[in-house]
Amino acid sequence: MGDKASTHPGAAGRAPTAGRRPASVRNVVLVGHSGSGKTTLVEALALTAGAVTRAGRVEDGQTVSDYDEIEQRRQRSVQLSLVPVEWDGVKINLLDTPGYADFVGELRAGLRAADAALFVVSAAQDADSVDGATRAVWEECAAVGMPRAIVVTHLDTARTGYAELTRLCGRIFGGDDPDAVLPLYLPLYGPPGPDGHAPVTGLAGLLTRRLSGYTSGERTESAPGEAELPSLDEARDRLIEGIIAESEDETLMDRYLGGEEIDVGTVVADLERAVARGVFHPVLAAAPAVSGGRQGLGTVELLELITRGFPAPPEREAPVVTTPEGAPHAAAACDPRGPLVAEVIKTASDPYVGRLSLVRVFSGTLRPDETVHVSGHSQEGHGRAGQDGGGDRDTDERIGALSAPFGRRQSPLAECVAGDIACVAGLSRAETGDTLSGKDDPLLMEAWTLPEPLLPLAVAAHGKADEDKLSQGLTRLVTEDPTMRVEQNPDTRQLVLWCLGEAQRDVALERLQGRYGVRVDAEPYRVSLRETFGGPAEGRGRHVKQSGGHGQFAICAIEVDPLPSGSGIEFVDRVVGGSVPRQFIPSVEKGVRAQAARGLATGHPLVDVRITLRDGKAHSVDSSDAAFQTAGALALREAADRAPIRLLEPVVAVQVLVPDDFVGPVMSDLSGRRGRVVGTEQTVPGRTLVRAEVPEIEIGRYAVDLRSLSHGTGRFTRSYVRHEPMPSQVADRVREQAHSGT
Repeated sequence: MGDKASTHPGAAGRAPTAGRRPASVRNVVLVGHSGSGKTTLVEALALTAGAVTRAGRVEDGQTVSDYDEIEQRRQRSVQLSLVPVEWDGVKINLLDTPGYADFVGELRAGLRAADAALFVVSAAQDADSVDGATRAVWEECAAVGMPRAIVVTHLDTARTGYAELTRLCGRIFGGDDPDAVLPLYLPLYGPPGPDGHAPVTGLAGLLTRRLSGYTSGERTESAPGEAELPSLDEARDRLIEGIIAESEDETLMDRYLGGEEIDVGTVVADLERAVARGVFHPVLAAAPAVSGGRQGLGTVELLELITRGFPAPPEREAPVVTTPEGAPHAAAACDPRGPLVAEVIKTASDPYVGRLSLVRVFSGTLRPDETVHVSGHSQEGHGRAGQDGGGDRDTDERIGALSAPFGRRQSPLAECVAGDIACVAGLSRAETGDTLSGKDDPLLMEAWTLPEPLLPLAVAAHGKADEDKLSQGLTRLVTEDPTMRVEQNPDTRQLVLWCLGEAQRDVALERLQGRYGVRVDAEPYRVSLRETFGGPAEGRGRHVKQSGGHGQFAICAIEVDPLPSGSGIEFVDRVVGGSVPRQFIPSVEKGVRAQAARGLATGHPLVDVRITLRDGKAHSVDSSDAAFQTAGALALREAADRAPIRLLEPVVAVQVLVPDDFVGPVMSDLSGRRGRVVGTEQTVPGRTLVRAEVPEIEIGRYAVDLRSLSHGTGRFTRSYVRHEPMPSQVADRVREQAHSGT
């Protein structure tokens, strides 16, 4: 690494050819906070590799990554983008992920498809640029041994010095071993400008002791001067010690400490092995090309690290495979000649070609026009408990055209071999997370967990024309982004789109209108309240009408008594003497239950009462089923006028997982939401689980508020516990809203 020639031919935009070997593929996901420079870095790498002819642009003038209209308007990535480039005979699939927490589902897809990760950290921000969410992803990658490297961007507008930032990365990402996170290169600075800021002009390679200059826009190499060697050698010694500490050759450290000069080739080979094993994490710097040049600062070095240090797909263990019924199955080997095992990483809709599926092939070879078997997980198994629709998918589908995406352009592929990623057209049934396998040998890959959406958005069609398209539009949204779910609430009769946050919510509304032509109106989300009697009461229902012909005659008297929470509605017949004929007693029950479902004071269902039918009157000719239903409803309404009606609100159990530093603020915030903290427990070192019971009406925006409170590090789950009486002042406000129609 760092000893290549000053220029490199790359592989300018060539589509991968049939017969590519898995060993010549690298799948790399870019991870980092929004604004850290991931997309700009992808564009710079594409330019250096010769895939584009000017910074980040393809023929239609769009960027190779953020080409979606919403992304262009918002100046922010909102979806996973695949940008394939070639370098030194290796195809590199760059998976650019959104940095904003609302689109973590896209990040999860990128992590699933990748074999290594580049963590992008901006020097233009302060130490908080390494945010809590990025740290959590690092820990997640560490848990599965995914190789990682760190790229520092925005050195031209740095607020945090490179040396300080690399030390910060060592402390944050290295944990107990900060020497496992060390820079491979040091930036070179030119003379300060009028503003006092010294521009970055090149890089100094610590292992090779070579300087790479970029002032001309092209990479040039030179030897360091005598004045530069002391600072270079100090950093070099620490780097070599860090690499040797992770060496599989246990004698190497003793030889080095004994004064032996270790061959650079040996150190580089150990570095590559340590990076591939996920035990050493080099820090590099990168910036786009300047002065109209093709090679951005550090992009050649980064491409070399990816091709030589990151593992090829055969070196990584594939996810567990079973039969669709869950029976064990042999692991999927990364062999183009093996049985087909592939996974849908992302689903999208294109206005011209229809539905497109981004597919990572783990075993076998995917070819156009072949029939494959589609196996899917239940929504609960895929981390989306409660999702409407879906269910297990178990069907055959015909593969359409295969292509390699590059911005809006799709380059046709003859095949996609094990280890590679491609776009597949024509899969109308397959959804994100589904497995594609041979039709005669159906298989299912283990599910990957997606976060549960906990921010509700109630929507209604704007007009009649929108009503017909709303359901289909929402279904497509959820298919493309399974971190959202749609719910038709039977109690409030609202159509609710559950999201991860406000940014995802806004993008969903934009896509509904812009992509699917559906206009919707957002409504205040309503929780499922209940009503109950605050004390016993009696009611008499009289429904007597005579207007020629058969009349209507029914009278009934009832008593209503409160019951314990969770009792529902109990109907008791205590009629004596036949005052209400036996055939009409079910009619009375039907009437009171129908009225209870409609509510009495605020329109919410009545629960937890015993309704006792005591007496009544009937007419031999004019009494009927309908008349006694009406009388039963009238009796219940009269009883409600004679007793206080209490509102019951749903209470949910909330479990909040936060770093220890935020436990106090979280508990205080929950108390301010009328919550009751019921316990805390240490889950892993440095993180605490806070358990509380909170009225649901108080946590409508908790997904957003917790993110702000915990600086993006908090996570929570919720589950219904019970309904309990609402405080009088809150209940009065709900009644006022019900009476005013708001």
